[in-house]
Amino acid sequence: MISVGSIVEGKVVSVMPFGAFVDIGNKQSGLVHISEISSRYVKDINECVKKGDVVKVKVIKIDESGKISLSIKQAVDEKREKTKKSAPVSKGPVRPANIDWGMSSSDSLSFEDKLSKFKQDSDEKMQTLRRNNDSKRSGGYSRKSGHSF
Repeated sequence: MISVGSIVEGKVVSVMPFGAFVDIGNKQSGLVHISEISSRYVKDINECVKKGDVVKVKVIKIDESGKISLSIKQAVDEKREKTKKSAPVSKGPVRPANIDWGMSSSDSLSFEDKLSKFKQDSDEKMQTLRRNNDSKRSGGYSRKSGHSF
């Protein structure tokens, strides 16, 4: 018998636009909602799972009627957590020098500072776009040329 929190292996039996139904054995199946497929945004579920795929899922809910809600992303995240705990602890990040890991000096800023910086950058980009758009309007082709077609 499965319970909430358990991680089991299952087989994708059908894929719908809103999620995937997974057979988890013992004549039981559950739904992995599209929001529980991946930690990244999923626009098209068919790019992530296909009918017949074998996947690890975490049981996240069993309602009164017996419907089972599953999560692939939570099963993957939990597996990563266990791997992190069993991995040896290093004294700082070990990263290849040629990979941009998306970290910058702004990572140490407060939320308000990040928001302020984002707004300032956005304002500057909008000003540049307006200038470019205005220069296109003032020069070049004009509809008021007097030609009739």
